Amino acid sequence: MDEIDRQLISALQENGRKSFAELARYVGLSAPAVHDRVSKLETSRIITGYHADIDQNALGFGVTALIGILPSTSGEDSDVATQLAALDEVDSIWCLAGEESYMLLVRVADIAELEHTIGRVHRIPGVARTRTNVILSTKKRQGRTP
Repeated sequence: MDEIDRQLISALQENGRKSFAELARYVGLSAPAVHDRVSKLETSRIITGYHADIDQNALGFGVTALIGILPSTSGEDSDVATQLAALDEVDSIWCLAGEESYMLLVRVADIAELEHTIGRVHRIPGVARTRTNVILSTKKRQGRTP
């Protein structure tokens, strides 16, 4: 990966819908050359996909929270992850090193629904405790550019 690939990745992170012609003007190459480079970045799994940013509030998800899972001695770790993944409110799950074994990103309509979700998480065998942080606002959200 060279500097042009880095510029392409940065431009696509900013706007994944840029045309090859726009990208070509940005990096100073022809559109076919940019197409080849982007294809190679996709084939090598450096670019893993494209997505639309969604306003979660507009979809009715007014509360976003991080829920840390502290494990108990009972319950199989993979079973806990499977049951957490089955909860519709869970957007993302990260496996952690440290006191908490998982961190969940949860999106719900309101605080009452968050409380209900936390209760459901507590009933999963292998979950001893949770720590919840409600996200008030997002100050920066963008993938790191190489």
